[in-house]
Amino acid sequence: MVTSRDVARLAGVSQMTVSRVLQDSGKVAPQTRARVLAAMREAGYRPHAAARTMRTRRTSTVGVVVADITNPFYPQLLEAVTEALDAADQRMVLWNGPDGSGALESLDEGTVDGLIFTTVTEATPQLTDAVERADPIVLLHRGLDELDCDQVTTDNAAGGRAVAEYLVTAGHTRIGFVSGPELPSTARHREQGFRERLAELGHPLADELTSPGGFAHDVARSAMRRLLELESPPTAVFCANDLTALGAVDGAVSLGRRVPEDVWVVGYDDIALTAWDSYDVTTVRQPIAEMARASVRLLLERIGDRGLPPRKECFSSELVVRGSTARTARPAV
Repeated sequence: MVTSRDVARLAGVSQMTVSRVLQDSGKVAPQTRARVLAAMREAGYRPHAAARTMRTRRTSTVGVVVADITNPFYPQLLEAVTEALDAADQRMVLWNGPDGSGALESLDEGTVDGLIFTTVTEATPQLTDAVERADPIVLLHRGLDELDCDQVTTDNAAGGRAVAEYLVTAGHTRIGFVSGPELPSTARHREQGFRERLAELGHPLADELTSPGGFAHDVARSAMRRLLELESPPTAVFCANDLTALGAVDGAVSLGRRVPEDVWVVGYDDIALTAWDSYDVTTVRQPIAEMARASVRLLLERIGDRGLPPRKECFSSELVVRGSTARTARPAV
């Protein structure tokens, strides 16, 4: 078995230098670090995980919390987070549950070094306590204004405004909205931006043209049917996320309505299914890879220095036009 002594001999350094590289110490010159890492690769050296944990008091393991792994958006987000963690030589443990209590317990027990929450909807007492202790926690995708911690989000209100601008500029005046749940910040901010911009453009969202979709395919399908069965149905419908948009498309098809000839549909998130020929849904794309890398960077920095001030990074999104809106081009900005 290759040992750290073998690596030191191959790299022409002391065993202490190898140990410092393994501990990610700042006391090693970049050129020396690169030589040691190259020697590790050449020798096929793999540090013993338990021994490394004892030396560094870190597990090199990050917990990631989601609430609904069945939503296609989250596997895509998790893939991006996994890639970012792999690049940082970190492992991932996944929790799929509504509040992340088990993950917070693991953080207290020291079995993970930090946590990334992707679906938090409210500041539970346990989460609030952890943040007040400056525990390494990052909120990704969904933020909480009342929680003073590291957060990585997109400007969901701006995305909603962009959809409103797009539909009105394309000539739609009777526009429907299939909403998401009330608690998630993503749903609230998208609706807020959408409503505000429609009102500014002189076409406020009518109550009768709003129907709850609940971020669920079957609920959104029923919601779309209700909207299209109105005496004066909408000619375009914005959905709070892509899973809702797919349900809306199926709801329209179930009534014999054509998309986009009879009704336009717009989603949000740009999950892979929306690009499939059968759906071809216009949507708002979030920069998932960039967000994942930012969340991992912030978390590792927090693990290294809990005294850092809370940071919030907000990314821009992009409207992606497809067949569900007749491939009508976006208005020039």
